[in-house]
Amino acid sequence: MRSVTYSMNVSLDGYIVGPDGRFDWTKPDEDVFRFWIDDIRQVDVHLLGRRLYETMLYWETADQDSALDDAQLEWAALWNPLPKVVFSKTLTSVRGNARLVSGGLAEEIERLRSEPGEGEIALGGATLAAQGAASGLIDEYRAMVYPVLVGGGIPFFPRDERRVDLELVETRTFSSGVVHLRHRVTR
Repeated sequence: MRSVTYSMNVSLDGYIVGPDGRFDWTKPDEDVFRFWIDDIRQVDVHLLGRRLYETMLYWETADQDSALDDAQLEWAALWNPLPKVVFSKTLTSVRGNARLVSGGLAEEIERLRSEPGEGEIALGGATLAAQGAASGLIDEYRAMVYPVLVGGGIPFFPRDERRVDLELVETRTFSSGVVHLRHRVTR
């Protein structure tokens, strides 16, 4: 069965966005960016909440920017054709290789898991991840932990006060001080 993974950049104090709404502290260095390029190759479909979808819209036309380096062009070439499913109550349309879903997350994941394929179902965005976590749909948590304390904002982990036991699968420390943590949910 295809696994559901939740991956995001996160501050050391556990937030994906600071209290000011900014996440400029997540700009990846070359090694971290290369890691994300390799990571996206394992994904068959990406489920996004509205805010993350709107943030990632940049990549829809980024390949037309002459200032992009080879790694950024490679990311755009991988990201743009990747099927995306956008969950939003406010959007009426989406662009690129995306479709807007009005149904529930659990139903969509069940549908995607029934389709053939071996790649991951990636889940992005804190609100969407909170829904997935509350329903026990997330198989792996992957945090790219940045060496910064932002003091509040949108948390990486849902605050549903439900215990979830995890098994450490992988760690990687980058020269920039960023640490990747990959944990599998123990079932």
